This record gives sequence, structure tokens and C-alpha cells, in this order.
Amino acid sequence: MKNPRILSHFQESAELKMISAEVLADPIEQAIELMFTALSNGNKILACGNGGSAADCQHFAAELVGRFERERLPLPALALTTDTSIMTAVANDYSFQEVFSKQVQAFGQAGDILLAITTSGNSQGVLNAVDAALERDMRVIALTGKGGGEMRHKLTEADVHICVPHDRTARIQEVHLLTIHCMCDGIDAALFGGDSDE
Repeated sequence: MKNPRILSHFQESAELKMISAEVLADPIEQAIELMFTALSNGNKILACGNGGSAADCQHFAAELVGRFERERLPLPALALTTDTSIMTAVANDYSFQEVFSKQVQAFGQAGDILLAITTSGNSQGVLNAVDAALERDMRVIALTGKGGGEMRHKLTEADVHICVPHDRTARIQEVHLLTIHCMCDGIDAALFGGDSDE
């Protein structure tokens, strides 16, 4: 007899992914177009988030700098979650809520993209990074859930909000990962055309 608790996780995840496919396909496509335009113009993508979302940022940056499913030149993406010296210096000298915004101010330029990931939409450090990005005339792609929280009030019409229609953090993170893979695939297809080399 299979463990019903384990089965329920798979069932809930699968059901949410099918619902999300309908709800999120358009904003994911918009996000891909924004990223494609930025990369085509020689701009870069910065990514920030906490905890599991920090890992998602690093995963995304690794897929662009390395590769996703095809051989290609590296693409400029930087996870703002990896430099412990910067993060601890800013957290110590200012506050943890500024560890991402300070990096956006240092590395972000007009035309760049900020990928801001927060399952609740309420992470103050991520929200501060969004403010810094908008001040620098960057565009923002926000991955959230739980209705979008404060993030939904920060974004402009030129930005993209991908809000997973669920309240459970684990399920939201699972859809965020799938969304990241969709974006990586879409960027590759837009930049290089066709299907990936198998």
C-alpha cells in the first residue's frame, strides 16, 4: 500500500501545475519577451530571493550562464544571493533588508531585468530590491504566490507578475521551478530558434 500522505503531495502538485498552466502561460510568455529583449540589447538579469527562493535564483542564473538544454554562449545572469562577504557586510553595517537593494544599486543598469522571487510577495528585502530596480529604470519580473502580497502594489504596467494561485509555500516553489525552466527554454528558443539539441 502506497503512503497516502506522499501520494497527496504528488496529486496536489500535479493539479496545481495544470491550473497554473492556464493562469500563468501569458505572464510567463511576457517575461520571456522582456528577458529576450534585455539580453538581445546587451543587458543582464539579476535575481534575488530568500531561502528556497534564493536557491531558485541560483538555479536560474546557472542555467543561463552555463546552459539549459542546448549548447550556446553564456548569457549574463547574476544571483544576488551568493556573495557572503557582500551580504554579511551590508547586513552588519546597514540591515539585512538592504542586502539585495545595495547590489541592485551597484550592478543594475537601465534596461536590465530584476527577477524577484518571494512566495508570499511580502519579503521586505526583495521589495526593497524592486524599488531600487525601478529607480534605475530596470524592468521587474516577480514570481510570487498567496495573492501576490505587497509585490502586486510595487510593479508597474511595464513589469510582469507571475503569481501562483496557491497559498502553500511548497506548492508555490514547485511551480516557480517549473516557471524558471519555461523561461530558460523560452529564452533559448527566442535567441537561437528551433528545438534544443537532444
